[in-house]
Amino acid sequence: MSFRVEFSHQAAKELKRLDRTTIKRIEARIDELSQNPFNPRISQQKEMDPESRKSRVGDWRIIYQVDEERKIVNIASIRPRSRAYR
Repeated sequence: MSFRVEFSHQAAKELKRLDRTTIKRIEARIDELSQNPFNPRISQQKEMDPESRKSRVGDWRIIYQVDEERKIVNIASIRPRSRAYR
């Protein structure tokens, strides 16, 4: 049961700005999310927005929504923790 991953323009732009090590770590987490975006070990539901989920990768946060019918994980943003929840 694999999900397709789509990036928002903002998330793709932010990912390109990162260093290679961080990009590899985030890409590995996105691969895990594509297998099971609801895995409680790697993601949590956002408290302020119940339709969104978050995943922690070091000091970075991946904010995403899941479309279960179409099997899509839509990555909305990739931000450092200090800016992720604003």
